[in-house]
Amino acid sequence: MTKEQRINAFVKLGEQLQLPSEESSQIIQSAQHKNPWYTPQNVERALQAIAQNLTIEKLTHWLAPYPDIHSTKTVGLILAGNIPLVGFHDILAVLISGFKAKIKVSSDDAGLTAYVLGLLHKIDPYFGDAFEIVDRLKDFDLVIATGSNNSARYFDYYFGTKPHIIRRNRNSVAVLGGAESPSQLEALGHDIFDYFGLGCRSISKLFIPKDYPIAHFFEGISVFNDVTAHFKYTNNYDYNKSIYLINGDKHFDNGFLLLKEDEKTASPLAVVYYETYETVAEVENKLTLAQENIQCIVSEMALTVPSPLFHFGESQCPSLDDYADGVNTLDFLFANR
Repeated sequence: MTKEQRINAFVKLGEQLQLPSEESSQIIQSAQHKNPWYTPQNVERALQAIAQNLTIEKLTHWLAPYPDIHSTKTVGLILAGNIPLVGFHDILAVLISGFKAKIKVSSDDAGLTAYVLGLLHKIDPYFGDAFEIVDRLKDFDLVIATGSNNSARYFDYYFGTKPHIIRRNRNSVAVLGGAESPSQLEALGHDIFDYFGLGCRSISKLFIPKDYPIAHFFEGISVFNDVTAHFKYTNNYDYNKSIYLINGDKHFDNGFLLLKEDEKTASPLAVVYYETYETVAEVENKLTLAQENIQCIVSEMALTVPSPLFHFGESQCPSLDDYADGVNTLDFLFANR
């Protein structure tokens, strides 16, 4: 199968993912019963984000620097499950490059990966022999594994002798300049609340100017108050609020999100940490020093930072070459073909 044929198959998959059907409706509805975080809205959001990248123009441009190969090697994939289909980019990179994939999905996957790959198999039977969803990884040549900092230590131990990409915990931050409009702050709300803040591209930390009016930020994100309709999110909000109240920790509360001043980047669910700053250079220096823990940064300011920079509202819709942890998956694959 040629590179062009593989591209065409994934283009058809993108088109298929945007077409409503009885099967897709059943899958989307059943996902929330298997994993309450996978609400229909979030599953549809993930499917649409994938489909938007599966166009002939985007895929062709993405693969243009790489040769047309058909590798005999198999890539073992260990996928996360914090948000729906979070591991699809790895699957895409492996299969469209001409490799085979053995895929260990997360226990939180809710059958979504099998559904999407089933569609791909129907589009072109070639892929029936190109991938396999397995309970245990064995007989593979290279590996891409995504997990927590704790699981990454095990991945290093078990897979360290193979060519590998091992991803750890990362979080994303936003930098406010103080002059953002209400519509810009509302867009920032998507970076915070889409997927309930469970993704590595979800904003867990704000940098705000000294004496920034918190009420202005809360007003801008007020349209997201319906997040409290989800019982698991509300449980986290109530729990963290009670801890702060019991401990006497200073915080801001708008009824569905807690803001707490903290130097750490990773915040609990329903909480966003913040730091104040006096100069932009101060923030840029902190972000440069913390780049190993940052997935992306959202801001409307022209920052000089090493991590990928996005406009408000765009962090959850990465392009094909916005690689997780800044590691180019295609470079890795072709270097080990």
